[in-house]
Amino acid sequence: MARYTPPTQGKLGQIIDVIVLLIMAIGALYIPLWMGLAGSAVTSAAVENPTWESLGQNETMVAQWEKLGFADAASAAEMITARFDYSFSIGALLAMIVVIVGYYAILLRFSEKEYRDVIAEKFED
Repeated sequence: MARYTPPTQGKLGQIIDVIVLLIMAIGALYIPLWMGLAGSAVTSAAVENPTWESLGQNETMVAQWEKLGFADAASAAEMITARFDYSFSIGALLAMIVVIVGYYAILLRFSEKEYRDVIAEKFED
C-alpha cells in the first residue's frame, strides 16, 4: 500500500491564508469595539470631594493605591466607583448561537469532505 502524501500548497496560497487569518484576527478584536460591545465598565454617580473613607477604602487598600501611583482619592475615584454592566440582549445571544452552530456545521461539512477525499485516495483504486 502506498504511503499517503498530502498535496502541497503553493506560496501564493500560504500568503493568502496568512492575510485572511490576519484580517479575521484583527476583525475579531476590532468589531466588538466598533459595535460598542466591549468595555462594560459604567461609572456611577461622581462623588464630590472624594476621600478614601467615602470611597470605602481601608488603610491597606489606600497603601496599595499609593503603590500604584494614586496619591489622593480624587485620582482613583473613577476607577473605584466603576461598576460593570452585566446585561445582555437576547438578539446578541441568538446571533452568537447562530454563528457558533453555523461554524460547527461548516467545520463538520468540510472535515467530512476532506476525510472522504483522503480515504478515497488511499484505499480506492
